Amino acid sequence: MISVVVFIVVVPVVAFYLLLDWDEMIARIDAMLPRDHAPTIRRLAREVDQVLAGFVRGQVSVCITLGTFYAVALMAAGLQFGLVVGAIAGAITFIPYVGSIIGGTLAIGLALFQFWGDWVQIGIIAAIFAAGQFLEGNILTPKLVGKSVGLHPVWLLFALSAFGSVFGFVGMLIAVPVAAAMGVLTRFGMEQYRGSLLYRGAEGRLIDLPPAPPPTSRRSRKAKTDKADPSS
Repeated sequence: MISVVVFIVVVPVVAFYLLLDWDEMIARIDAMLPRDHAPTIRRLAREVDQVLAGFVRGQVSVCITLGTFYAVALMAAGLQFGLVVGAIAGAITFIPYVGSIIGGTLAIGLALFQFWGDWVQIGIIAAIFAAGQFLEGNILTPKLVGKSVGLHPVWLLFALSAFGSVFGFVGMLIAVPVAAAMGVLTRFGMEQYRGSLLYRGAEGRLIDLPPAPPPTSRRSRKAKTDKADPSS
């Protein structure tokens, strides 16, 4: 509990000072970049920033929309603490797949406690979360988050599994944005690889060579030499 309280107090203070000196820090980092590669590094940093910003904006919108849907639907179904359950389920939706599992388990557990024996009512609560998952996976996430992250669902699951196994709950939080940033660097690496001679081979090297000058006869070469030599 002490660690949680210290974390809650320290994070806003650190964030305030980071925002206060942000421009100066960025200027100092930019001044240390190697001059030949500075434009490329800046471009990659901008792309990573755009990916992370798009992810954050999209996920916040998904959380608010889905939390509102869960809260209204659960209260309409008569579930006690439906507003609280909906808010919790919406708030942790930013952790893909984990938020839906925790929210659904919490809601169905409360429904079993409240409506024990009334399986129709319990089925309605379960159907609300099934509808919420369909809404999130097929409408909200594609429309609000879209392709800003640029990750295939398989890579998303792999990132969540790998980061969760290594870093635990914190890894689940940072898995998607870190994987999105790695995706930007990977795409840049593939772009460089496709432009290299290793990928194009000898054919690509011959294509890039400047055109050879037209052949000249021995007489024309001698005329050019006599013209260049005044003594002749």
